[in-house]
Amino acid sequence: MRNLRSVNQVFITFLSVTVLAGTSFSQGSSKKNQAVNHTYSHEAFSPAYIKDALVKSAKWQLKHPKHSITDWTNGAFYAGLFAAYEATQSAEILDSLLAIGERAKWRPGPRYDHADDIAVCQTYIDLYRIKRDPRMIQPTLDTIHKLRTVSGNEIIKHGLTWWWCDALFMAPPTLAKLSATLDDPAFNTFSDLLFKQTYQLLYNQREHLFARDANYLIDAKGAGKKETNGQPIFWSRGNGWVLGGLVRVLNELPPKHPTRSFYIDLYKQMSERIVSLQQPDGLWRASLLDPAAYPGGEASGSGFDCYALAWGINQGILLKETYQPAVEKAWIALTKLMSPEGRVGWVQPIGADPRRNFSEDSWEVYGTGAFLLAGSEMIKLNP
Repeated sequence: MRNLRSVNQVFITFLSVTVLAGTSFSQGSSKKNQAVNHTYSHEAFSPAYIKDALVKSAKWQLKHPKHSITDWTNGAFYAGLFAAYEATQSAEILDSLLAIGERAKWRPGPRYDHADDIAVCQTYIDLYRIKRDPRMIQPTLDTIHKLRTVSGNEIIKHGLTWWWCDALFMAPPTLAKLSATLDDPAFNTFSDLLFKQTYQLLYNQREHLFARDANYLIDAKGAGKKETNGQPIFWSRGNGWVLGGLVRVLNELPPKHPTRSFYIDLYKQMSERIVSLQQPDGLWRASLLDPAAYPGGEASGSGFDCYALAWGINQGILLKETYQPAVEKAWIALTKLMSPEGRVGWVQPIGADPRRNFSEDSWEVYGTGAFLLAGSEMIKLNP
């Protein structure tokens, strides 16, 4: 039996390597369009490999800052950094995050009523949970208090505060983390209100995807902005933001929270749709319903999708048999977008739609953040 098991294992390993070697990561018709580091599947899923990839990517990005310290782009990066710290227990990553917080004086961005400017607060709260230093969250509390008291009544009566789908990654997790950390359900109640406003405006019940904002809605007569193939425009990264935000909210909500089932149902609907749109190379295209128009697999949307789907498997919310093959394929593909130095390439630049060119030399801090988040969940997956 031992010899037969060994033979079978050799065959399985050979088959895995052969299939992977034959998989096209060409991003269209040219193999030059994609970084390749020839990582085989058994290596890409090992804890040692994942930890090394997380630390390498984190260190590269820390050495190459790009935006204001409290910018929304860094909010996504810091979220990934903290997840990488939790996965690796790297003292260097933790020290870097603490230094960033001190340099920022633990302040959010300047706009109290804009979701982007409280994205960094998610990480401040995570660090507060370790250090228990009130300085780390007081500016966040002051900002949220102002949002609730100065703008709250107007939001309820007239406004749509989170009018773009990306906001659902930036703000709701901050409020959910505050609610859990301070044991104050009022933060979640406020977040529920604003989240559902965005959901009611931008979520397409037929496609189970979010429009980026009202400019991309299709009316009852079928009129509106469309892709070259006539399909509605559903942006990969925008929907990745939403899925990633849902995961981060669900991580914080109490099991008996009155709207938890709403978030779970939305997460399951979107996950089923997203996995159906994965391309053969394991990545997602910038435009979800017109992949041929943007043939390059895009790292940031793919990273957030991989993160969110892997989380669902780890939590027992998504069926392992259905989703794990897609997640494994996505992770292998993502590792091939990282250069030997740790730079995550093939990241679509800042924008509000798929119409941005990118290449293996295109990088952004949120692309690294998405990669780090994905890896932090992949390391928890059982083979």
